[in-house]
Amino acid sequence: MTPRTAHRTTPRSRKVAVVGVALSDCGRVDGATPYTLHAQAARRALADAGLAREVVDGFASAGTGTLAPVEVAEYLGLRPTWVDSTAVGGSTWEVMAAHAADAIAAGHANAVLLAYGSTARADIKAGRRTGDLSFGARGPLQFEVPYGHTLIAKYAMAARRHMIEHGTTIEQLASVAVQARANAALNPDAMFRTPITVDEVLSGPMIADPFTKLHCCIRSDGGAAVLLAAEEYVRDCRTAPVWVLGTGEHVSHAAMSEWPDFTVSPAAVSGRLAFERAGVRAEEMDFAQIYDAFTYMTLVTLEDLGFCGKGEGGAFVEKGRLRVEGGELPVNTDGGGLSAQHPGMRGLFLLVEAVRQLRGEAGARQVRASDGQLPRLGVASGTGGWFCSSGTVVLGR
Repeated sequence: MTPRTAHRTTPRSRKVAVVGVALSDCGRVDGATPYTLHAQAARRALADAGLAREVVDGFASAGTGTLAPVEVAEYLGLRPTWVDSTAVGGSTWEVMAAHAADAIAAGHANAVLLAYGSTARADIKAGRRTGDLSFGARGPLQFEVPYGHTLIAKYAMAARRHMIEHGTTIEQLASVAVQARANAALNPDAMFRTPITVDEVLSGPMIADPFTKLHCCIRSDGGAAVLLAAEEYVRDCRTAPVWVLGTGEHVSHAAMSEWPDFTVSPAAVSGRLAFERAGVRAEEMDFAQIYDAFTYMTLVTLEDLGFCGKGEGGAFVEKGRLRVEGGELPVNTDGGGLSAQHPGMRGLFLLVEAVRQLRGEAGARQVRASDGQLPRLGVASGTGGWFCSSGTVVLGR
C-alpha cells in the first residue's frame, strides 16, 4: 500500500485508530542499543498492523539522540512530513498520541508511528551512567537543587502530604505494589512475577521516606511502538481498530514550590478533558493503565481521574480493586512499572497494554467487562517529571 496524500487538506473530520502496537525485547537486554530497541518495536508494530513502512508519514519520538526524533527516524529509514518531539517525561507518549490524533484528524498526516527505546538498566550495569537521574540546576531548579532532595524524594514528599491531609496509610500505598505484582504474575513477559505481601513491601530498604524499595518502579531495558492511522486505513489492517475517543493534556509546575497542592496531580485536568471530549465518564471504563513510577502515583491519579473522591484513594485501593482477577477496576494489567518493566519514560507501554486489552490479546491477564465480554472502553494516563505534566487518552473499540 502506498501513502495517500489526497486527504492532507480535508477538514478535521477523520476518525483515528490505533492499528498496530508492539514491544521490543524487554527486561534484561544487555546486547542492544536504544536505537536497536526502537527499530525492533517499530518493525513489530508495523507487522502487527499489516502495513508497510512506506505508509508512515508521521513520526514521534523523544529521549534518544541529539536531534530526536530526527536521528531515530533516520535510523528507521523514515522521511516523515509530520514530526513531534514533545518531551514531558512519563506523559510524553499520551501527549504525543493526542498530537498525532489531532494531526491525522486534520489531514496533516495519515499514519503516525510513535516509538521509544531505552537501555536504562544495561547502561547502569555497564557503567555508562549512574543510578541517579539529574535534571540539572538551571532555571527554576536552581532554587531547589541546593537543598538536595532527589527525584524520588519529591514524590515521597507528595505522598506524605496526602497521608497527612487524608489519613492515607503506608499499608494502603503498599497494597498498590502488591496488586501490581499480582497482575504481573499473569504476564509471562513481566520482569518480576513472584507474589509479594504488604509486610514485604513495608520491610524493604528505605529509599525516600515513606517509600521503601518496592514502592518504587523497577529499572529495566525495553522499547515500545504504537501506530495510529486514519480511518480509511483500517480496512487494510490485519488487526481490529482501537479508536482514539478523546485526549487531554496539562502541565502544572516545574518547581515543587510552585505546585499549589501536593495531593492533586495534573491528571485532574487532563483526565477531565479526555473524558469530556470522548463523551464518556470514568465509571464507564473497563480498566485503567496508569503511570506508576511510585505507588502514590497510582493512588492519586485514580482520584484525579474520578474513579473515587479526593482523599478516598487509600480506601479504594486497599480492597483489591486493581487486580485483574476479581478487581472492580483492573489497573496496570501487565504489572506496570512497579513489576513488569520500566525503561524510563514508560507512557508508551500504557498505550500498548490498553490496546491489547481492548483487542482481547492479553492472555491470562485479559480483562472482561461486567457482562463477560471483552472490554469496550479503557483509559491510559501518563504522568511526567514530579507530577509536572499529564496526558490522558480514552480508547474504545
